[in-house]
Amino acid sequence: MTFQKPFFDRPLTVAVLGSTGAVGIEILKILEERSFPLKELRLLASKRSAGQTQIWKGTELRVEEVSRNKFENVDLVLASAGGSVSRKWRTEINSLGALIIDNSNAFRMDVDVPLVVPEVNPNDAFSHKGLIANPNCTTILLSLVLAPLASKLPIKRVVVSTYQSASGAGTRAMDELKRLSQDVLDGKDAISQVLPYSLAFNLFLHNSPLQSNNYCEEEMKMINETRKIMSQPNLSLTATCVRVPVLRAHSESVNIEFTEPFPLQDAREILKDSAGVELLEDIGSNRFPMPIDVTGKDAIAVGRIRQDLSNPNALELWLCGDQIRKGAALNAIQIAELFIRK
Repeated sequence: MTFQKPFFDRPLTVAVLGSTGAVGIEILKILEERSFPLKELRLLASKRSAGQTQIWKGTELRVEEVSRNKFENVDLVLASAGGSVSRKWRTEINSLGALIIDNSNAFRMDVDVPLVVPEVNPNDAFSHKGLIANPNCTTILLSLVLAPLASKLPIKRVVVSTYQSASGAGTRAMDELKRLSQDVLDGKDAISQVLPYSLAFNLFLHNSPLQSNNYCEEEMKMINETRKIMSQPNLSLTATCVRVPVLRAHSESVNIEFTEPFPLQDAREILKDSAGVELLEDIGSNRFPMPIDVTGKDAIAVGRIRQDLSNPNALELWLCGDQIRKGAALNAIQIAELFIRK
């Protein structure tokens, strides 16, 4: 089997696997917005979703049930149907010569699978063997801030706390947050069926499975994936991940310790000029990034950059980013664009 390296120089046949989910729907929007060079677009999903229709460029397209023949003559598969689906179809897809950009966590830590954020480690993508992994949403947002700062001074330690929206658990969780919030306002009991607890006017520690070290799976994704993306396997990083009652867009509080003091103004200038980052600071008005500032937008917003009073070598900052967009769909398409001859 052969894969296109390094560039495609023609319109592509693209299959979106998991096209009816929140990320799949966003992928379709972004493919249109960015005028991605398409010859044919195939929408694939489970048997349950097959037969639905989705609009792309004003045209109604039918969602088809995934099967081997749907990947014939496909150049690129943008997969966002979950780890079990990606594992099931990887060999079949690669055997037909298509490149997979996978949004699940199935292959992220495999040594022979590149884990890519285009603004941070684009060259890693070209070592692929038919599959490139899209990082976890919180990891993508964090790496956009860490990488440009680390290019000036080595990072010694990172402490991050996340404030993750319902969108990270999918469309059903977003719908449930709306419904349960209205139930609370109506004086009814908020009974959750999608998430383990109600998010309505509530928050709870991330619902991914706890590991033997008492970190949850989401926290360990941030630790391990950040180390891989930044090529720092021994980077000291600890995370606490929290679900909050926000529909869309994640936030993160980040403490970064460097090997020596990092001038505040240098940090602001570096982040202001960094790809994929917008500096949002109005100190006089105490106005800094909020989820509503980034919802539906490509760039993440960073602000409240300040000196850590407890450590002269550390800075504190706050960031917000659209989990479905840059945290998933946009990053996957930007990876694909690395292979498009400009």
